[in-house]
Amino acid sequence: MSAITTPVRPAPTGASSNGSAVTEDRRRDPAYQAFWLLRIGFTVAPILFGLDKFFNVMVDWEKYLASWYNDILPGTATTGMYMIGVVEILAGVLVLLKPRYAAYVVAAWLAGIILDLLTYSGFYDIALRDFGLLLAALTLGRLASKYDAPGLRISLKF
Repeated sequence: MSAITTPVRPAPTGASSNGSAVTEDRRRDPAYQAFWLLRIGFTVAPILFGLDKFFNVMVDWEKYLASWYNDILPGTATTGMYMIGVVEILAGVLVLLKPRYAAYVVAAWLAGIILDLLTYSGFYDIALRDFGLLLAALTLGRLASKYDAPGLRISLKF
């Protein structure tokens, strides 16, 4: 009986003591590139959307708020949007710092937005878009399980 062997990839040549050749291999890895693209996207977008809750430059955000959500938020719809803006900004910062965990926070947040939009007739197209974003946030979480160290250690190296 012959043994089946798996080819072993040789160690990168010219690897320095700081692992620069390994880092270069990682930078060429399509999955690692996807991890960083999603990490950047889920850092920038929530921060910008959160900031816009205070200024309404992109859109008047209150028009997307279902009445039952407005009923459970303290204060007015405007106050609710300010609170939502703060949460979104924090979510973006958390994704920057620790995507392994924060990606799932963003996914849960998007699920809440989808629920709001599905219960408030007329915004089903936006709910579908946000479902796509939810899937992307879950994908970031899965990729982060490989590329972001567990625990509280933060790495921003590309």
